[in-house]
Amino acid sequence: MTQFVLVAGAWLGSWAWHDVEPDLRAAGHAVHPLTLSGLADKRGTAAGLQTHVQDIVDEVERLGLRDVVLVGHSYAGIPVGQAAERIGDRLARLVFVDSNVPVDGESFVSGWPDGRAGVEAAIAANEGFWPSPAADDCGAGQGLTDEQIARFIGGATPHPGATLTDPAVLAGPLGLLPATYVKCLLDWPEPSPEVAELLTSERWRLVTMDTGHWPMFSQPRELARILLDAAGTDG
Repeated sequence: MTQFVLVAGAWLGSWAWHDVEPDLRAAGHAVHPLTLSGLADKRGTAAGLQTHVQDIVDEVERLGLRDVVLVGHSYAGIPVGQAAERIGDRLARLVFVDSNVPVDGESFVSGWPDGRAGVEAAIAANEGFWPSPAADDCGAGQGLTDEQIARFIGGATPHPGATLTDPAVLAGPLGLLPATYVKCLLDWPEPSPEVAELLTSERWRLVTMDTGHWPMFSQPRELARILLDAAGTDG
C-alpha cells in the first residue's frame, strides 16, 4: 500500500485535494492530505519555510508512514523537496505538480526576478502575509470553471510571507531522489531551467497535463491517475 502525502500550494490547505482522494483510495492506497502551518484550518499560526518542512516530516513520522509518495503542488514543492531528504528510506517517490523546486540557499521569490518586489511589498503591506488572489488572478486561461474558481477563492487564506522569502536548505542533490514532475501546459508550456536540469537525471520523469496550474480542481481524476502511475514507477 502506497502512502500518499499531499501538500497543496500557496493559500491552500488539505481541502484542495478533496476530488483527487477518492480515486487514490479506490485503488487501495492510503491518502494523507496535509495543511501547512498558517493556512486554512491552521490559519493564524506563525510559520517560516522550515516550519513547513517540519510539518511534513512530523506528519510522516507521527503516522509511522513508509512507502511514501510525497506530492507537492506549486509553492509546496519547496518544502516537500526538503522534507524528502529528511524522511530517508520512508520515501518511495516525489511528485512535483507544476511546482517550484528547492534550490539550496534560494527562496520561492528568488525565482521571481520580475515579480519579487511586488510579492515582498504585498507581504509587507499585509502584516507578513501574501494576500489571497482575486478570481481574475487565478481564473484566466487556467482551465477552471466558474464553480471551481469560486471554490478556490472561497477556501483560500493569506499565505505566511516568511515561507516565501526564507532560503531552502538541501543536504544533497535533488536529482538523486526518484521523482516525477507534472507540467501543466496551460500555465506555461516549458519547465523552469531548474526543473529542466533536474529532468536530465535518470531518476526523474516528466509528465504533462493539458490544463492549468491547479489540476486538483480542473482535472482531479486525471491527476489521480498520474499519481497512481508515479507510485508504480521504478527508479
